[in-house]
Amino acid sequence: MKGVILAGGGGTRLWPLTKVINKHLLPVGRYPMIYYPLGTLVEAGITDIMIVTGGNNAGMFLELLGNGRDFGLRHLNYTHQDRAGGIAHALRLSQDFVDGERCVVMLGDNILGGSLRRHVETFAGQEKGAKVLLRQVPNPESYGVAQVDEQGRVTRIVEKPRQFISDYAVIGVYMYDELVWEIVPTLSESARGELEITDVNNAYLERGLLTADIIECEWGDGGESFESYHECFHVAERNQPLAGFDVLNQSKRA
Repeated sequence: MKGVILAGGGGTRLWPLTKVINKHLLPVGRYPMIYYPLGTLVEAGITDIMIVTGGNNAGMFLELLGNGRDFGLRHLNYTHQDRAGGIAHALRLSQDFVDGERCVVMLGDNILGGSLRRHVETFAGQEKGAKVLLRQVPNPESYGVAQVDEQGRVTRIVEKPRQFISDYAVIGVYMYDELVWEIVPTLSESARGELEITDVNNAYLERGLLTADIIECEWGDGGESFESYHECFHVAERNQPLAGFDVLNQSKRA
């Protein structure tokens, strides 16, 4: 299974911190933000990873992460997004890398306080389709929101709903089979001028091919607002580093 970390975008909600640096390179606790999704994927057993980035700071990712050796990787892949066209637009740039395999896509500003391994394993055992991860949040209007029935099945997903439909946010971890590459080219730009990942998830849902897990660990969104960015520091401080960070610390001690 391949891993894709999306680390582009303009970072406008964290301006002016992001005036001269990509938000995914900002610090969260002891580490740059990008370390957290990378360490999370490595801990989940995913070692074939691509980072999609953009803007004028793309070279800084290569300088910081190199070939991924500090995380125990043999190689780390990169590609460049020439404009902030939305999550689905960024995902499309990884198609050749994923090469028909299943993939776990993680937004580079997501900070998880626990492991993805169980969710990745259940997706691997899923015959086909996609999986999204959900978490209850106090501000669902800021996210794609999933309405869930009594059996825990997603019935619809609405991007930033104006009226309350649920407090289950679709967090920035998505798992897809090869059907995603048929869906993305059919998308139209939203009113924001972006290709929305919610439209991808709803396309799977309409086919009856979407499953969802509700996560129990802490979660922080480093890019939604200054308040959420600060909360990520607390999430990082309250939770033990994942295996990916153990590899990193061992390499530095050596």
